[in-house]
This record gives sequence, structure tokens and C-alpha cells, in this order.
Amino acid sequence: MTIKDTPEEWEVRATDTPFVGNKTSVRTDDVVMPDGTVVGRDYQVHPGSVAVLALDEADRVLVLRQYRHPVRHKLWEIPAGLLDVPGENPLHAAQRELYEEAHVKAEDWRVLTDVYTTPGGCDEAVRIFLARDLSEAEGERFAVEEEEADMELDRVPVGDLVRGVLAGELHNNCLVVGVLSLVAARAGSGLDALRPAQAPWPARPFEA
Repeated sequence: MTIKDTPEEWEVRATDTPFVGNKTSVRTDDVVMPDGTVVGRDYQVHPGSVAVLALDEADRVLVLRQYRHPVRHKLWEIPAGLLDVPGENPLHAAQRELYEEAHVKAEDWRVLTDVYTTPGGCDEAVRIFLARDLSEAEGERFAVEEEEADMELDRVPVGDLVRGVLAGELHNNCLVVGVLSLVAARAGSGLDALRPAQAPWPARPFEA
């Protein structure tokens, strides 16, 4: 048996959107279960996101520390952001986020992994990229605001991040998945065997 997620869509008898926010909304679907019963399912509708594990020549990961109000924490994270435009090329979005949040550019891009962050209650899909061959971006720095105005930047060795994840000290989904995927890729076929940056992404189709 092949261990692989497969697309499937159960019948929806009715749907409603009781809340619409600036970036996301909440939807209620009446879904037909295998035994024929109909059950309501509430979930957040999300445009999708990209994240960047930027790895420098000293084997350090570019991280940032940002306040996240829903969990009342300042979390160490990797650069990330929303897919603001339907059908937006995720690589272009990732390059934009790396520039805006860290004023850094990268020459080598690969797909590290694709994840659904909370599939039981949200349809958010995230593509996490590996970016290497880093350098300072040209031009003016992006003007930050709101939570990002208080953001801290650092570069942390991969081993320190792995220890923090396993010790329960680092909690951001993209950082945890990205760092552990990096370690797994190195232990497997190597980083150069990762998917190309323009690899298809069925969860959020795009034009190259």
C-alpha cells in the first residue's frame, strides 16, 4: 500500500458563511457522512500561505520573533505570509516575504514541504521553501507596521532550533515543520534532491 494523501470530497447538502473577515472567513457545511447522516462542520476558509526556511553559509536559519495575539506569545518563526492574490505563484510570494520581513534575497530555491496546518478546522495550505545562497536585498527596506513593527531578527544554528523544538520551547508550525524537514532531507537523499521551486501544488494551483 502506498502511503499518500488522496483528494476526496463528500456531499455537501447546504453551506453558509456566517463570518467574513479581512483575510479569512468562517464557513458552515452540512456534510453527508458515510452512514447517510448529515452533520454540520464549521471551518476557517484561508487563502493559503508560504514560508521560507532561509539557510545561510554558516548553517544558520534566519528567524524572527513576533507577537501572536491568539496564543498570547511572542513566537520565533521563519518568514511567512499569505497568498494575497488567488492563483499567485507561491515562489514569488515567498521571495516577497523574505524581502519584506528580512531584507534578504536568495539564489537557490527548493520546495521543502507542503502542509495543511490544521485540517480539522481550517483549510489553510502552506508551502515551505528552502532558500539558500543568501545575500542582502537591494533597495529600501520595506516599511513594517502593526505587529511587525516590534519584530526581532536573528540567525540561529540548525542544531539549536532542533533542540528547541524537541524541548517544547519553539512552537510555530512552519518553523517546527521546516526545521525537522530540513534535517530529514539531509539524512535522506540530500537537499539537492528536494522538489524544484516551481513544483505543482494541487492545494493551491498556480501558473509558473
